[in-house]
Amino acid sequence: MTHVLIIGAYGSAGVAVADKLVPHVGDDIDRLTFVDDGDPAGGLCILRGCMPSKELLSAAGHHYQARHDDRLAGDAPEMDLDAIVETKDEHISGFASHRRAAVRKMAETDGVELVRERGQFVGERRVRAGDREFDPDYVVVATGSSPFVPDLPGLDEVGFSTSADVLDATDLPDSGVVMGFGYVGLELVPYLAEAGVDLTVIEHDERPIDEADPEFGDELLDIYRDDFGVEIRTEVYEERVESTDDGGVRLHLDDGSAVDADEVFLFTGREPNIDGLNLDAAGISPGEGWVDDTMRAVDDERVYVVGDANDREPILHVAKEQGFVAADNILADIRGGDLSEYHNVHHHVIFSGATVYPYARVGHSAASAADAGLEHAVVTREARDDGVFKTKATPKGLASLVVGPDGTVLGYQGLHYHADVMAKTMQVAVEMELNVSDIPDRAYHPTTPEILDSLFRQALAELDE
Repeated sequence: MTHVLIIGAYGSAGVAVADKLVPHVGDDIDRLTFVDDGDPAGGLCILRGCMPSKELLSAAGHHYQARHDDRLAGDAPEMDLDAIVETKDEHISGFASHRRAAVRKMAETDGVELVRERGQFVGERRVRAGDREFDPDYVVVATGSSPFVPDLPGLDEVGFSTSADVLDATDLPDSGVVMGFGYVGLELVPYLAEAGVDLTVIEHDERPIDEADPEFGDELLDIYRDDFGVEIRTEVYEERVESTDDGGVRLHLDDGSAVDADEVFLFTGREPNIDGLNLDAAGISPGEGWVDDTMRAVDDERVYVVGDANDREPILHVAKEQGFVAADNILADIRGGDLSEYHNVHHHVIFSGATVYPYARVGHSAASAADAGLEHAVVTREARDDGVFKTKATPKGLASLVVGPDGTVLGYQGLHYHADVMAKTMQVAVEMELNVSDIPDRAYHPTTPEILDSLFRQALAELDE
C-alpha cells in the first residue's frame, strides 16, 4: 500500500499537491492524509498574505488617484480604516471558507483523511499529528513561511508591527520608520502613506527591486518620494533601536544618524515556517540547497518540500507550480518513471505604488540576459509618451522589452499602470518563444494597448537596422 501524507494541506502549495493526487487514490495511491492545524484554516496567502493585502492596496490606490487627478475638485476623502479592515475580513472569510470547503470535499474521497492537528517528524518519515503517528511512504512539507525578525539590538524591547499587524490595524501612528523595502515594504508603504502615516524607509542598497534593471528602481524611488511623500534613506544599515522619552522609537543607522518615529514597521521578508517540524528526527538538515529541483529533500528522496517552506522562491504562483511538480514526481516515482525538475520562467509582479504603478518582470531583464551570455537588444518606452496613460492621469513609469537577434521575446519589464496585466501577455510570449513580428497588434489588454505596441515596433525597427 502506498501512503502519502501532506503537512500543511490548507496552504496554496499543499492544496496544489492534494488536488493532483486525490484522483489517483484507489489506483496509484492507497491512502492520502492531510495534516493541518491552521485556525482558522485557509492558508497564508488567503488569510495573511497577497489576498488581504490587495484589499488594503485597492483603497490606497483609489485615494491616491483622487489626490492626483487635477480634474477632481476638493480634497480627497480620508481613508476609513475601520471600513477597510471590515471589508477585508468579510472578503477573506469568504475566500478561506471556499478553500476549507474544497479541502473537506477532497477528504470525503475514500482513502483520504483530514487530520486537524499539528504535524511533526518523530523519526525517519514518521509523523506525529496529535496523539496519532503515521508511517507514510511519502511526506510532503508545505508549511509556508512566517515573518523574518532580524537580530537587531533593542528591537524586542521597543516592539514592532509586521505586515500581519498592518492588515488588521484600524488605528495607525502619526509616524513610522520602515525596515525592509522588498516586496512587502514596496506594497505596504504606499498604503500607510495614503492612510496618513509620515514614513521614513531604510533601504540598504542604492535602489530597491534587486531583480530589476537600475532605471526601474530609480523611477520607483522618484514616485515614492514625489507622489507618496515618503522619505527613503538609501545605502544605510540599522545598528540599534531604542525607546524615546515621549514613547516613540529611535533607530540608529551606521552613518551616525538616527530616525525618530512613533513606531517601527518591520517588513524584512519571510522565512520558512519549519521550526516546529522537528526535521532533525527525520534526518533532514535544512540549509542552502537542501531541496533539489525535483522538490525532494536531498536527505530523503521520499520527502518533498514545496512552497515557501523550501526557501527557494516565496511567491504564490511558484508555490502552486512546485506543488504540481511534486505531485507529478510522487506519481512518477510510484510508477518507476523519471522525475521532472521545476524551472520556472521568471514572472513576478509587485503591486507597488498602491497598485497604480505596479512593477512586473517576465523572463530576462537586460542585466540577466547579459549575465546569461545571450545576444540581445533592449528597447524602452516612457509611460508619459503613451496617450492612454495620460488620459488615465497615470503618466509615470516605463517599460522595456528584451529580444534576441532573431526577434524572439526574451523578457519584459514594466513599472506603469496595468503592468501586471501586460505581464500576463508577455508571459505567454516568453514561454512560447514568440517573435515580435508574429505578435498581432493589440493582442493584449484593450485598455493599455500603446506601450506594448510601441515596444514591438521599436524592437522590429532596431532589428532591421
